[in-house]
Amino acid sequence: MMTRTKSLFFLILFISLTQVGIAQELPLSKLVWEVNKVNLGTVFEESGPQLATFRFTHTQDSVFVLERVWTDCGCTTAEYTQDSLNVGEEGIVSVSFNPSTTAGYFSKLVVVKGNLQDTQDTLYIEGVSIPAVSDPELVYTARKGDLGFRLSKVNMGDVFTNEPKIKDVEFFNFGPSVFFRDSLQVYGPEYIRVDLIQDSVPPMTRGLLQISYNGQEKGDLGFFEEGISLTFGDSIAQQMAVLANVFEFYPAFSKENLRVVPNLSIDKIEIDLKEISANTVQNQLVTLTNKGQKSLEIKKIQGNCDCLVLKVPQTELAPGESMTMEITFDPKGRKGIDQRNIYIFSNDPLNPVQTLVIKSRIK
Repeated sequence: MMTRTKSLFFLILFISLTQVGIAQELPLSKLVWEVNKVNLGTVFEESGPQLATFRFTHTQDSVFVLERVWTDCGCTTAEYTQDSLNVGEEGIVSVSFNPSTTAGYFSKLVVVKGNLQDTQDTLYIEGVSIPAVSDPELVYTARKGDLGFRLSKVNMGDVFTNEPKIKDVEFFNFGPSVFFRDSLQVYGPEYIRVDLIQDSVPPMTRGLLQISYNGQEKGDLGFFEEGISLTFGDSIAQQMAVLANVFEFYPAFSKENLRVVPNLSIDKIEIDLKEISANTVQNQLVTLTNKGQKSLEIKKIQGNCDCLVLKVPQTELAPGESMTMEITFDPKGRKGIDQRNIYIFSNDPLNPVQTLVIKSRIK
């Protein structure tokens, strides 16, 4: 009995010491930062240095002093609180970034070191720097009234339904009037929003439009090209095309659920029609099967041209169920090597969009 008691005592003592050792190996942060990363957004070179401000609170009993702040390049300089801070007091680190030293996306490192143990933290600033242009007429060639853009269309890229996609689009004011932020009027779908980032854009200077595309509000999936109209004050409305690929967002799931979730299987993902006549309509059949253990929903089937007609008998498949998709391809008016793509959108979280390719040589 005495031996068991001693064994139990030493076991408890060992566990207690181990926990103390682990606790000592995990340092507690003595500074609480509001944020440790600041995105400066899109920055024009001619706008000059941009400022990022980081605020922190000292949380320990000992008096704290910032001893040093250093950055990873000469394009950034830092100023910081020099006073001693007691528990609960706040401090600031201000980092200035010079956009003339870089072009494109940037991410800069800022290291902060204090007088107390374990008070060395890392901060980040990021954004996109756009160099100044010497001849706006050659750069902003897509003219829409007094507005000049680099491209005639705005491509939002991939847009997911869990959050709006935001893109900054630069333009040049070739007109004689100032464009004011509060005078911007936008006409178009409610899920596409446009805002002028600056308060005003004087003549012969650059400005930034921030375009937001809400995939959830769009309520549809696939590729879209949609028009919006912009006008400043009493100026003539200008048309702009907005492109987007809208996809359903599915959160990550565990490996254990891999065989449980809906699983779309396509028996043929590539069809080679070989040599065909432009006057002969082609018909193909493809089998779609749900190999998952939950109901599969076909949300949309989209071809990349009007020459395709796609038909399915239903939009839901039970676990293990199959159905046949009918494909009709009319090559009239086409010649040479041809490729048609068919996109199948479903609630398969692993492959929510699958592509079926039809190849041919049309004579």
